Amino acid sequence: MKNVVFSLLGTNLDYKGKGADRWNRWRPNIAICQQETMIVDRLELIFDNHSQKLADQATQDINAISPETDVVHHRLNFINPWDFEGVFSGLMDFARSYEFNTQDEEYLIHITTGTHVAQICWYLLTEAHYFPAKLLQSSPSKERNDTIGNYQIIDLDLSKYDQIAARFQREHTEGAAFLKSGIHTNNTEFNNMIEQLEKVSLRSSEPILLTGATGAGKSQLAERIFELRKLRSKLKGELVTVNCATLAGENAMSTLFGHKKGSFTGATSDRAGLLKQANNGLLFLDEIGELGLDEQAMLLRAIEKKSFLPFGSDKEIESNFQLIAGTNKNLINASKNGEFREDLLARIDLWSYHLPSLKDRIEDLEPNIEFELEKFSQKSGSLVSFNKNAKSTYLTFSKSPQATWNANFRDLNASITRMATLADGARITEDIVQEEIIRLKHKWQPYKTTTQQGINLLDYVDQNRLAQLDLLDQLQLQSVIKVCQESDSMADAGRKLFNVSRTQKSSTNDSHRIRQLLSKYELNFRDLKQ
Repeated sequence: MKNVVFSLLGTNLDYKGKGADRWNRWRPNIAICQQETMIVDRLELIFDNHSQKLADQATQDINAISPETDVVHHRLNFINPWDFEGVFSGLMDFARSYEFNTQDEEYLIHITTGTHVAQICWYLLTEAHYFPAKLLQSSPSKERNDTIGNYQIIDLDLSKYDQIAARFQREHTEGAAFLKSGIHTNNTEFNNMIEQLEKVSLRSSEPILLTGATGAGKSQLAERIFELRKLRSKLKGELVTVNCATLAGENAMSTLFGHKKGSFTGATSDRAGLLKQANNGLLFLDEIGELGLDEQAMLLRAIEKKSFLPFGSDKEIESNFQLIAGTNKNLINASKNGEFREDLLARIDLWSYHLPSLKDRIEDLEPNIEFELEKFSQKSGSLVSFNKNAKSTYLTFSKSPQATWNANFRDLNASITRMATLADGARITEDIVQEEIIRLKHKWQPYKTTTQQGINLLDYVDQNRLAQLDLLDQLQLQSVIKVCQESDSMADAGRKLFNVSRTQKSSTNDSHRIRQLLSKYELNFRDLKQ
């Protein structure tokens, strides 16, 4: 493989006069061709129209000390060598026009000469692979009579540097943990989603769509994304949050986009609006599916143009905000039904993430319990914890089919808050857990609404026992009670309830069958009649 070096001619560093004294001084482009441990097969020397004589002299000197080096001249004129855009464009055009042969040649970018702007441009173009090269840095020696100096080759493939790669991985891991509020989650699907979301949060300012059931954690995750971006200096503004379900009509327009004084009844002064407030920050629109179609149209324009018209104004307002949208609706179905604009949906779901419900990631229940306890302890100033049996009982119930966690993490937060508040001596006991389990069962199983017969099973059966019954068994028991109450005797109730099976028996004892059925639930016929 041949070594090919790209280098700018240093009008100061490479010029040390025309006399023999120049050989006693370090000159970068001449020195790199004198290195004993690196042969330069070709030097692609870049200079402007005013430096031809210096380029000729440098070439002559290189031929004298390194005849194996072929020096190729390239004229590249920068109107202003300190103008970043001009220098970058010039070097990028040069890279695009150059015919690289990576199979036979290895390329080095000499970044010692040129302005600091040029050095930065060399780096950026190499890092972006416009130049398939490594960086070459040369420097003079500390020895007075040494005109060759030193050099170092820098490979921008950071994965080859163990410490740097480890640092990047550590930063990535810390960022993902930050988004999870430090909770050590175990659900693989959720963890993979958070890992990608951490990259997106730091690398993109495009809209993010968070979907999931109520209480799945959309609002909290949006706040963590904002805090992470703020921590990494990705934005300067504030977090502005609004629940779109609270907006309607003129109020929606005014709240989001602002209004001019007198634009409608009650508009006694100008209002900036939340989009303006979120300038250079992050706007979280929770329940975005509740926005009206007119507001959706204005929001789409504001996302794309970064400008909008306040209500009642003919002058546009600019706001450079990033949008995070949250919803528990199926926006695809909503767009098919004409309830949500298809073009807005296409714009906001570039990065779309579904947050699973607590029941769908039940393996994360225990670390979230510890998180809620720690959060309560910080607020109360007292370290609250479970005793061993209490925690085991609570976990067993929480992972059982009876625990539906209808409101997801909001239910969990409320449950832990109740138990921690009632804990004497900062210890949650088994009695407190049992009381909380009864409360949750009652909340999640609305027995009074499971039938049209007006029978409330809690009037007849202990709540703990009732919680063990399937809905089918509950409905059957309600029917049995209803029939017994309307019958004159157990035999009469038996004839009604076993009207088919009793005809298939040679002898029947309907009263006995009713007594057995009721005893299963510790009930008796006389009590039901009373």
